[in-house]
Amino acid sequence: MYVIGFAEGTASHIADLVRGGIHAYASFHQAFLQVFFVGLVILDPLAAVLVGLVRREGIWLASAVMALDVSGNWWGNRHWLRDGPAQLLWLLPITVFGVFVVLSAVPLHRAVAGAMNRSTAAVPSA
Repeated sequence: MYVIGFAEGTASHIADLVRGGIHAYASFHQAFLQVFFVGLVILDPLAAVLVGLVRREGIWLASAVMALDVSGNWWGNRHWLRDGPAQLLWLLPITVFGVFVVLSAVPLHRAVAGAMNRSTAAVPSA
C-alpha cells in the first residue's frame, strides 16, 4: 500500500512538472512549498524504494514526507476554507493516505525491527 501510494504521488508530481515546468507550484505563494513539492519527485520514490526494501529508514522517511505533504497541501490551499470549501474535497485522498502512513509507522517499524531481530537470532555465529 505504501509503495503504491508513493508511486502515485511520484507520477502526480512528475505530471505537474511536465505540465507546468519548474513553476508548476507557483500557485503556492511560499517558496519553501514550491521547492518541497518539486522535491517530492525525488523524495516519494526514495521512500517507496526504502519501504519496498523493508528498511526502517524508509518507514520514517515515508511518514515524514506524508506529514509534510499533507500539511503543505492544506496550508497552501487554506484560502479555499473561505473562498470555496468544496474545493478542498480533492485533498481527501492524500489526507486519508497521509493519516494511514503516519498512524501505521510505529507498528510497522516494530514489526520490521522484530522480524530483523528474529532473522539475526536464527543465524549461527561463527
